Amino acid sequence: MHLSWPSPARVALVLALLWALYVLVWTPGPPSLRMLGLYPKKLGSRVVGWAASRNLPAAWREPLLDRFAGHYGIDLAEAELPLGDYPSFQALFTRRLKAGLRPQDGAVPGGLNSPVDARIIACGPIRSGTAIQAKGLPYQVSELLKHERSADRFEGGHYLTLYLSPRDYHRIHVPLEGRVSAVSRVEGELWPVNDASTGSVPRLYERNRRAVWMALGKGSCEGLEVAAVLVGATHVGGVVIDGRWLGGRDLPKDGGFPVDLLPCAPGDDLGTFEFGSTVVLLIGGPRAKDWVPQRTEGGVKVGQRLGAYR
Repeated sequence: MHLSWPSPARVALVLALLWALYVLVWTPGPPSLRMLGLYPKKLGSRVVGWAASRNLPAAWREPLLDRFAGHYGIDLAEAELPLGDYPSFQALFTRRLKAGLRPQDGAVPGGLNSPVDARIIACGPIRSGTAIQAKGLPYQVSELLKHERSADRFEGGHYLTLYLSPRDYHRIHVPLEGRVSAVSRVEGELWPVNDASTGSVPRLYERNRRAVWMALGKGSCEGLEVAAVLVGATHVGGVVIDGRWLGGRDLPKDGGFPVDLLPCAPGDDLGTFEFGSTVVLLIGGPRAKDWVPQRTEGGVKVGQRLGAYR
């Protein structure tokens, strides 16, 4: 008996349909999030990033960027440059602010300032190596950091999760006086990090692409160790650590290296998000038990104090 094998195209179609069914059934969360499981998030993010970085014709810049800013509620009065001086959508998203708009709160013992303009969506103690994403969903600090050894340095400390919307200022700044000890990058998925995702997708921050910046406190922050984890998202594939901390080296796609304890001060450039995303701030070190958060929810601006020693 002669067996007729299906064509490769039919096999591919059947496999694609089975995968779609699996995603729709097993992806947690609302139907819109399940449908997103079918979307090629990395490819889509590359395409959006490429398009956003293309230079616009000079005559189109002001009308297009003004409409774009109005749609997202971007406060153009804070931007460093006139609207027509931004050559692309990405340039507007990664804009600097006018000098003096984000003063740093003064130094106090253990004073840690916000690295971003954002909304605090989670805050709590780190217990048994675990932090909470949202709605009781846990994740492991060691997995979040991945390439950084001895995550137990953060045991008994705190985490704060800061969400940046598309309207927010997208540069990330150093939150404390200290010495930078390590940087790394973790390759991963690009799920969105909005409220629907953080409340539905388990281990979201462990799964997404991210970059990690580590520093040891000194001076008024002696005894603290801080990790700023820059979490990527759909259409936010660009998670950039400032070149100042790389020493002329390229950050590996999935790996990292120590930094020679370069000094850092509150407000220094730390990195940039290309479009909006999330920063998870981990506070550890020998004096972490003495550190108390002063802001646990709501909006916060760069330089405003998040907490200090009790």
